[in-house]
Amino acid sequence: MTALRTPADATGVEAAPLSSYVNGYWSRVRGGEMGALPAILGLIVLCTVFSIVRPAFLTAGNFANLLPQGAAVTVIAMGLVFVLLLGEIDLSAGYTSGVCAAILALALSDYDLPWYLAILAALVTGTVVGFVLGSLVAKVGIPSFVVTLAAFLAFQGVVLLLIKGGTIISIQDPVILAIGNKNVPPVLGWVLFALGVGAYAAVQLLRIRGRQRRGLTHDPLSLVLIRVGALAVLGGWAVYVLNQERSRNPAIVSLKGVPIVVPIIVALLVILTFVLKRTGYGLHIYAVGGNREAARRAGINTDRIRISAFVVCSTMAAVGGIIAASRANSVDANTGGSNVLLYAVGAAVIGGTSLFGGKGRILDAVLGGAVVAVIDNGMGLMGFSSGVRFIVTGSVLLLAAGVDALSRRRAATAGLR
Repeated sequence: MTALRTPADATGVEAAPLSSYVNGYWSRVRGGEMGALPAILGLIVLCTVFSIVRPAFLTAGNFANLLPQGAAVTVIAMGLVFVLLLGEIDLSAGYTSGVCAAILALALSDYDLPWYLAILAALVTGTVVGFVLGSLVAKVGIPSFVVTLAAFLAFQGVVLLLIKGGTIISIQDPVILAIGNKNVPPVLGWVLFALGVGAYAAVQLLRIRGRQRRGLTHDPLSLVLIRVGALAVLGGWAVYVLNQERSRNPAIVSLKGVPIVVPIIVALLVILTFVLKRTGYGLHIYAVGGNREAARRAGINTDRIRISAFVVCSTMAAVGGIIAASRANSVDANTGGSNVLLYAVGAAVIGGTSLFGGKGRILDAVLGGAVVAVIDNGMGLMGFSSGVRFIVTGSVLLLAAGVDALSRRRAATAGLR
């Protein structure tokens, strides 16, 4: 007698039903694998509260300002994810961004280098800094907390020396200034949106085809359609809102379009996510973060992985420094200082990256960066002082760390770790 089978594709490989994914996800949540769920729920609650208390929060102008304001912190948090995945920490990432921003400004103002060479100089500086820090941690054996704390203190002095004390170096290059202050034309915004959604849909379908060829179960088409549809709705709404006229005097100056920094962050999100999830290097990052000794015995060069993580972190800090300098139109002694590091670490952890290593995604940094930016922006609109905003942000960070610790304990109890 022939056994009954569920519908399958032409290759005979069955797609797992959508209900199994929902049940599996719920089981992981109940077992302690919260992922980015707390950040998403927190973001929804915060946006709802701020929009009710201060209707100006949901205006196109505030939405357009919110994205560039949190861009530098979000980019630095993306780099920190690589280090946190290893169970390490980089306390110098904020001032590393300041040093790289100072190099950028000096290359433009004192040496009259073109913008692309100035950016290259800043990125190379970040790469060298990361290599030195990573080597001290991996090769010399100094704990990352100590190494990066020393760098945190030293780089404050480096910034002061580079900018000659309390002077402010103004940035005049129009290309650099456009990164954090200009918008793409509305038509180009829609084109980029369509290309992005189309590329995401193509990747999802190609992934299904690839698993079919290997004889593996794959995501049901309904789940793929839900993902693509959600991206299309959210992205389309954002582009529509940002393409509205935001200038009070449009006859003098027009302000509409997606901020240039948004496609930059999206591109970095896609590239770094691919590196972590679809390459052997990314798998090695997770393996070393999960169990360094087991990874070493499996033949992974753990020292090289650890050094490379710090290189990525500091290079991304350089990108964050470039964005911050562009946004401020200048570089001074406070660039990369103040609350930049605290917000960046907070963004990664609030988004769902574990402080214990082995768990995290680049998307976590983006979601956490959005939470931090919304708190700062919304409470600013409500008239709260910086002190109150720091207290609230710190409390949210502590709550996120507590959720991470409790989730790991529950997962261990459930036998998931």
